[in-house]
Amino acid sequence: KRMIPVAGYVGQSVGVLVLGRSGLSAARSLRAGGAEALCWDDNPDARAKAEAEGFECLDLGKEAVMSRLSALVVSPGIAHLYPEPNRVVAAALLAGVPVDNDIGLFFASLGSGAWVELDVPPRVVAVTGSNGKSTTSALIAHLIESAGKTAQLAGNIGRGVLDIDEPLSGDVIVLELSSYQTELARALTPDIAVFTNLSPDHLDRHHGMGGYFAAKRRLFAEGGPDRAVIGVDETEGMFLDNQLSAGQGDDRVIRISVERKLTGHGWNVYAKKGFLAEWRKGRQVASIDLREVKGLPGAHNHQNACAAYAVCRALGIAPRDIEKGFHSFKGLPHRSQLIAEAAGISYVNDSKATNVDAAYMALRAFENIRWICGGLEKEGGLSGLTEALGSVKKAYVIGREAAQFAMQLKGVEAEVCTTMEKAVEAAMREAEAGDVVLLAPAAASFDQYDSFEKRGEHFAAEVLRRL
Repeated sequence: KRMIPVAGYVGQSVGVLVLGRSGLSAARSLRAGGAEALCWDDNPDARAKAEAEGFECLDLGKEAVMSRLSALVVSPGIAHLYPEPNRVVAAALLAGVPVDNDIGLFFASLGSGAWVELDVPPRVVAVTGSNGKSTTSALIAHLIESAGKTAQLAGNIGRGVLDIDEPLSGDVIVLELSSYQTELARALTPDIAVFTNLSPDHLDRHHGMGGYFAAKRRLFAEGGPDRAVIGVDETEGMFLDNQLSAGQGDDRVIRISVERKLTGHGWNVYAKKGFLAEWRKGRQVASIDLREVKGLPGAHNHQNACAAYAVCRALGIAPRDIEKGFHSFKGLPHRSQLIAEAAGISYVNDSKATNVDAAYMALRAFENIRWICGGLEKEGGLSGLTEALGSVKKAYVIGREAAQFAMQLKGVEAEVCTTMEKAVEAAMREAEAGDVVLLAPAAASFDQYDSFEKRGEHFAAEVLRRL
């Protein structure tokens, strides 16, 4: 059946704050596990939806309600520490009510379900990092399935984590976890944990880089995974590797890199000039040519490939089976997604490049770029893009602040288009064979769109309408 019943709260009341996808699924799973879920959302439509399923909705911030609760389960969007706690979370802290999220409930319940009796207990792979989490998670699930095993994808991608099917013998559950989720979960016990990379993001919610890294580090420090796959191209990754590894011969940590060769002792996977290599105990054991893999263009996708490869090797999948799986991977929507090819021009949707680092990676992945960019700018400006602008023929800037955005693009011809229609029209009119028309905004979408997905869909629709 679909759903993981929550263990440990039989006959108790648990508060569920915010009734989006993860909130409602947590309420259902709590009820399935014998608890009473008391729900709240400031949005009356969300409350009506929960009430229609028979859930009681009460303002959880009120002292009389809070005093009834054994725990409070919050959604990822709810601030619990910085910039300041949400009022209901503040009430829970004051009342001493444990605050958790659906990820914590999932891990606490996984060890107590009927699946303890399975011949091969299900394994959990948890993926975190700044960029590449979704692609890496989806790629791992794809590689497992293409090797003939069963995988379920959940967390930040696919289904809510408590919404998955009860796992069967030998299943692998792949979770994409954001820093908001790893920071708060009270139980975090994956079998394999992955750290892709780290670059500034969500700094207000974590009070700076140190807090942001600390939130991700919890997956490894609290979780004690059997295996850790760690990107060592930033200092934080090297530090994490150093903390987890007992020395050079320790193969519980698999290091990955796309910046240097890792040929030392231990277990290493790196990609250089389009070739992925696996080294163990100081010798090479496998190599894969990634240059022909259409669904994984550019160095940032080669990093995702290294992480997914390492996880699959730790799960016992053979290199040739992984290689076969790479070739059938289509890529994810809005992430270096090839929309169309016509008259020698490629059209690529990377709407997920909502920050400077992600856009930098996208710009490095292609040549002869006609670049559609702009939107709601994040802290820190665009100076981080400078080194990647050499492959840009021209920028077509969208967004309400398009003119300001364009002024920061030093040394690049930039046209202020403001709307997606104008930008696509101009880029397509001027593109020549060999060019790539690339949407990689380097900004959030909320000035013009509800989400990066909507922005990517609009780009794709505008391109296809004109072809």
